[in-house]
Amino acid sequence: MTLRLWFACAALACTASLALGQPAPTDSDPLAQAIAAELDAWTIADEPTIHGARIALPERLQEFYARRGFRPAWNNARNAEQLHRALAESYEEGLDSKDYHLPLLSELSTQITGGAASDALRAQYDVLLTDALLRLAYHLSFGKVDPQTFDAQWNYGRTLASMDVSRKVEEALAAEDIYQRVETLKPTHSLYTGLQRELARYRAAAETPTATIAPGPTLRPGDSDARVPLLRARLIASGDLEQTTATDSLDYDAALEAAVRSFQARMGLTSDGVIGAGTIAELNVPIADRIRQLRVNLDRGRVLLQDLPDEFVVVNIAAYTVYFVRGQQIVWQSRAQVGKPYRRTPIFRSEISYVVLNPTWTVPPGIIEQDILPAAQRDPATITRKGLRVIDAQGQEVDPASVDWSRYRGGHIPYTLRQDPGPANALGRVKLMFANPYFVYLHDTPSQALFDRSDRAFSSGCVRVERALELTELVLDDPEHWSAASIATVVEQGELRNVTLKKNVPVLLAYWTAWVDPQGRMNFRRDIYGQDAKWAQALEARFAVRARPLFQPGR
Repeated sequence: MTLRLWFACAALACTASLALGQPAPTDSDPLAQAIAAELDAWTIADEPTIHGARIALPERLQEFYARRGFRPAWNNARNAEQLHRALAESYEEGLDSKDYHLPLLSELSTQITGGAASDALRAQYDVLLTDALLRLAYHLSFGKVDPQTFDAQWNYGRTLASMDVSRKVEEALAAEDIYQRVETLKPTHSLYTGLQRELARYRAAAETPTATIAPGPTLRPGDSDARVPLLRARLIASGDLEQTTATDSLDYDAALEAAVRSFQARMGLTSDGVIGAGTIAELNVPIADRIRQLRVNLDRGRVLLQDLPDEFVVVNIAAYTVYFVRGQQIVWQSRAQVGKPYRRTPIFRSEISYVVLNPTWTVPPGIIEQDILPAAQRDPATITRKGLRVIDAQGQEVDPASVDWSRYRGGHIPYTLRQDPGPANALGRVKLMFANPYFVYLHDTPSQALFDRSDRAFSSGCVRVERALELTELVLDDPEHWSAASIATVVEQGELRNVTLKKNVPVLLAYWTAWVDPQGRMNFRRDIYGQDAKWAQALEARFAVRARPLFQPGR
């Protein structure tokens, strides 16, 4: 061991040992010396490894062992057995036990049990166990994937920067309840536990292969088709249809129609019982892809479902749905329209602080650049036809025809484009405001007919909310002054009104493509923004610790 590392670690270890009530280290313990030598070797390694296994948290391990005088942590066989069990069961969380060195740990354990292991091998086994515990605890607490690495807008992240990891591990070792402490790190939200149950069910179902349903003419109730028996078998397997004796019938009967409608609703399709190309495509999604979706959304759950407030608004972008949640109960929900795939609604967290009744709409730079300006350069009258007024820097209204729009190339122009309040206003009758740098908020819309579409990615990034005035009443939470009737009165008057909330309400713009609904039904949605594939790739990649704290408004 290098003298510099030894003196630094020894000083830290003595101080920590007294605080933890442990004896100071001695040079006479050969296993402690072997552990110190193993850690010392990392100081000159490009990447610390043990038997080819990469060490993910070397600094935390060095701190932990220095504080305990380099004594082995896993001499108690019960603790090691409990950890092995927790590592093996990580599979049930959609994780991979190889991420936690389990095959290597099992091999080393066998060698040590045989009694011929050297102190160096025992030291390596001890350090690997600790690294495995830290890895698993990290993944269960924070998620394996760092979503900010592929989505810079993300601000949900939590880190272990402020945690005394060494003390937590020491307490668990002393209490001999490693397994139970690992269990407590898992999210307890029903959204997470529901996905966990479904993962087990889908993995079991994967053991029975199913045939692909061939494309063909659209099927309607009352039709007869050779594909019906296979369709019936797929819906029995998915749980939408009860097992019947008439599995060979070619008739599309009433029971099958009800099952098709159930399946379509769970997939976010129009629930009309008509089996076209879209329904066939969803029925034919390989079960391996569904398992991947479940694993991805479980990891999202480990990022999102820790430390939730008691009351909040959440937008599920992939489901085109807005929810108001109290405790773990959805007390209100509504359909939503979200950003187009090339103008995505960002994924982030903030707090609703006020609402605007009868809002004006000031066109943001992005829409000016991409929509308004190209049209105005062809015909300035398009600005007036859109119901917009052109306001100059002095606050005076300008005739759009008097402006040379060809001079401008970006969205930042020396004019404000504004739409007055009214039923035709792009924001409808209300907008709910929260701090963010993306000019994004929740709002009403005159485009009510679009809520009837199954795919609702129509906006330029904001979230259009059906029945937005109901959500306004909920977030204001002031029945004495802001009942449904009083809100309606102000809206009918048509005058702009800003109303500050008595208490800010957290809002989470999230992205879920798989979840179990309150009725216990498994729901899947299409990955409209291509997030699942990227998350799945990162889930399979080797583990890297989040090094930076992330900005979290209002927290």
